Amino acid sequence: MRTPQPHTAAENPLSRSTLEELRMPVQAKLAAAWTSLMFFVIYIDYFHLYQPGAIDQIRGGGIFKFDISPTLLTIFLVVIGIPALMVVLSMTLPARVNRATNLVVASLYIPVMVFNAAGASWDWAFYYCLSIGLEVLLLAFILRSAWTWPRRTASPATLAASLDSEPLRTPQQA
Repeated sequence: MRTPQPHTAAENPLSRSTLEELRMPVQAKLAAAWTSLMFFVIYIDYFHLYQPGAIDQIRGGGIFKFDISPTLLTIFLVVIGIPALMVVLSMTLPARVNRATNLVVASLYIPVMVFNAAGASWDWAFYYCLSIGLEVLLLAFILRSAWTWPRRTASPATLAASLDSEPLRTPQQA
């Protein structure tokens, strides 16, 4: 009797062009999204320095309508520190806590990101709309990924075993 041979790439032309898609864990998606958000926040703040008068305003001791102070810088540190911590928390927290934490923090950060438009002039409206829009899209992705976190489903065999309160037997044991 002849044993079946595995199909080779030469016999199956689709196998050469088909890319393997592995399911990415939700934790990795969340950490990547928080990392992307961090890059956006940092670069948006950096590019803000290129706006005429921005550096002069900072040298004058103010940002927008706020005086530069230890309190203001501490607030900035907290605002940027939370997404930075979310990168590691998304990879390390247990699933249930991870999901809830991502839902809460991402929800709270949407208004924080939108606040960045405060004080912007209409000359820079496109820049701020685009940058804030991208940040909000990343936060929406985080919310969606956390909200739709896959549930562990029991296999039919496990369900049958738990319903009968009897250990599952293999066909050889029956």
